[in-house]
Amino acid sequence: MITNKHAEDFIQALDESRFYDAHEVLEELWFDNRKNPTNEVNLLRGFINAAVSFELNKRGKTEASKRVWRNYLKYRQLVFKTGSNKVKIYYNISLYIDNLYKKTQLF
Repeated sequence: MITNKHAEDFIQALDESRFYDAHEVLEELWFDNRKNPTNEVNLLRGFINAAVSFELNKRGKTEASKRVWRNYLKYRQLVFKTGSNKVKIYYNISLYIDNLYKKTQLF
C-alpha cells in the first residue's frame, strides 16, 4: 500500500513542520481503503492522526491535540501486525513521529 515515496514525502513534510501536508500525503492512501479497515489501513490512520495532532498543537489547540495523539498511540501498536512487507517503512515512520514528539515536547 505505502510506497517509499509516500513515506519520504510524509517524513519530509513533518520535518518541515508542514503537518497538514503530511496528513494529505497519507490521506489519499487511507481514504481509498477506509471501508476495509485492516491493520495496515488503521496504522495509516494512526500516522494521519499524529500529523493532525502536531498541526493542532501548532495552532495552539492543546486539548484537541492530546485527544488526537491518543488515537495515534492506539494505532501505533499495529506496526508489526500489518502483515505487510512494508513493515520496515512503517516502523521507521513510527520512530520518526515518536522522536519528533519528544523533540517538540508536545504536552
